[in-house]
Amino acid sequence: MKHILHLKSSIQGATSYSIKLGHAIVEEIQEKYPGSIVEELNLVDIEIPHLKPEVLRAFFIPSDELTKEEKESILLSDHLVKQLFAADIIVIGAPLINFTIHSALKAWIDHITRAGITFGYGENGPIGKVTGKKVYVAMSSGGVYSEGPGKANDFVAPYLKAFLGFLGMTDLTVFRAEGLKVPGIKDYALDRAIKSIKIN
Repeated sequence: MKHILHLKSSIQGATSYSIKLGHAIVEEIQEKYPGSIVEELNLVDIEIPHLKPEVLRAFFIPSDELTKEEKESILLSDHLVKQLFAADIIVIGAPLINFTIHSALKAWIDHITRAGITFGYGENGPIGKVTGKKVYVAMSSGGVYSEGPGKANDFVAPYLKAFLGFLGMTDLTVFRAEGLKVPGIKDYALDRAIKSIKIN
């Protein structure tokens, strides 16, 4: 049995390809690990705020020195970090929007990036503290970005691999529903993406 955290960052609602692909990934995980717990978090709906100066400052104050107001300012961040650590498997819905991730997903990343908690620094450089997790990315895009001329403009998969790896989540697999607006590809793009799902 696994604890699965499914993050959604699409503004397309029920028609979203990244959400459909994410659900397919979760179903495959559940098939492999019967009885798994699924926790869904729609990052667009909960409207995680962008970091404010006072919140960022509070991140670097020792917990026993925080004022009541400072503790309240990082309650959401503390909750998101606790939620992340509790998960065994993270499924991230990540539609490519203007070549990169949606700002809701970036806001989540900013709130889980906590020095001394989710990462630290050693003599040889940064040390990710969010280890032992498996991450699957359900990526969708109107064009083709896994290869060809569009590959240079994919700032979704490389960014997530680099930054989540920085936090210690180095076991990451990307499944792509791509070419969703391309004639000759769009009609079977999602089915092809779902068929490509392999859970390890």
